[in-house]
Amino acid sequence: LISSATKSLRTETEILEKKLQDAQMKLAEKDGDKEKEIQNLKRLISELEFQLTMEKSNSESFLNKLRKEIKHKSDELEKLTQERTQLIHSLSQVQEENSVLQDTVRRECEERFELTAALGKAREQVLQLRRLSGTFS
Repeated sequence: LISSATKSLRTETEILEKKLQDAQMKLAEKDGDKEKEIQNLKRLISELEFQLTMEKSNSESFLNKLRKEIKHKSDELEKLTQERTQLIHSLSQVQEENSVLQDTVRRECEERFELTAALGKAREQVLQLRRLSGTFS
């Protein structure tokens, strides 16, 4: 009876040890799978961090390029604004000169008209004097 019970316990112990070994193997396999998954996730995180760094670098480069372009355009705008102001000033001077010249031309025309009128009178007077002198002779 003892021998049969011992044998039965040994058989049961062997079965339990086999189950334990199977469970340990499955656990080790699961641990290995989890370790692989952890390594894959770490690799993915590294790749994503690298991509993020590259994107950040590209964005900073693009922003710097845009800042330079904005600065260039701003300088260009300032230059054009100064040129415009200078042109407006020049136009104002030219308009003033034009006004002075128009006034001068108007006065000279008036003088010419007066001189022409005076010359016409003088001619008439000369003609009258000639007629009168012709009558006296």
